[in-house]
Amino acid sequence: MHILIANDDGYLAPGIAALAQAMQGLGTIDVIAPEQNASGTSNALTLNRPLSVYTAANGFRYVNGTPSDSVHVALTGLLPKPDLVVSGINQGANMGDDTLYSGTVAAAMEGFLFGVPSIAFSQVDKGWGELQAAATVARAVVQRVIDQQLLGRPFLLNVNIPNRADAAALPWRITRLGRRHASEPVIRQTSPRGEPIYWIGPAGDAREAGPGTDFHATTHGAVSITPLQVDLTDHARLGDWATPLGALAAAHTAPGA
Repeated sequence: MHILIANDDGYLAPGIAALAQAMQGLGTIDVIAPEQNASGTSNALTLNRPLSVYTAANGFRYVNGTPSDSVHVALTGLLPKPDLVVSGINQGANMGDDTLYSGTVAAAMEGFLFGVPSIAFSQVDKGWGELQAAATVARAVVQRVIDQQLLGRPFLLNVNIPNRADAAALPWRITRLGRRHASEPVIRQTSPRGEPIYWIGPAGDAREAGPGTDFHATTHGAVSITPLQVDLTDHARLGDWATPLGALAAAHTAPGA
């Protein structure tokens, strides 16, 4: 078995070291991660310059680009196709709307887009508290996937683990994404040269966090496992748009098309 490990906190982050250690014994392991912290970069690919790959003293490889760059380069230029891509362990939750911005989820999604089963792992709180317990959970999830012979077709799982010493004993819940309120306003400051600068404000509080959501599961002492998909089509409302825009679309269809 061949496992590719990536993240968005950078190749020096404690989370990726813990995840790599947790995967030991499951097969051949390759670690390819961003050189710098690339949190919040989502699925960005670097297209305006070439990328370089370096090898650290511990054998981890790192790319001067984004999380998606790391997995993309690994899968299309460096390695044979792996059996599994795992990403993380991220410092902080990737739940609800956060998954759209998350580089951790994006690294896993890049594997999924190439037809590889992929799992993103995050701790709910920042600070790396109880990281080894989270790594034990990650190992258990991967082991369960292997034991259940689920690696035959691609899937994308988003796993959020409470920062608790007993994380390995917590129940697992299959969840859906919750929703957050809009982000807080930007924070305006002044640079040393007197120019206005802006920091993106903190994420909004949970807005939809009822039973069945990732927020609810982790708040109530469970590990949240959310199956994700890439299709953003609003299938439920396709028919709703047919009347107001259908005629317009027909009018703009070229004759004979």
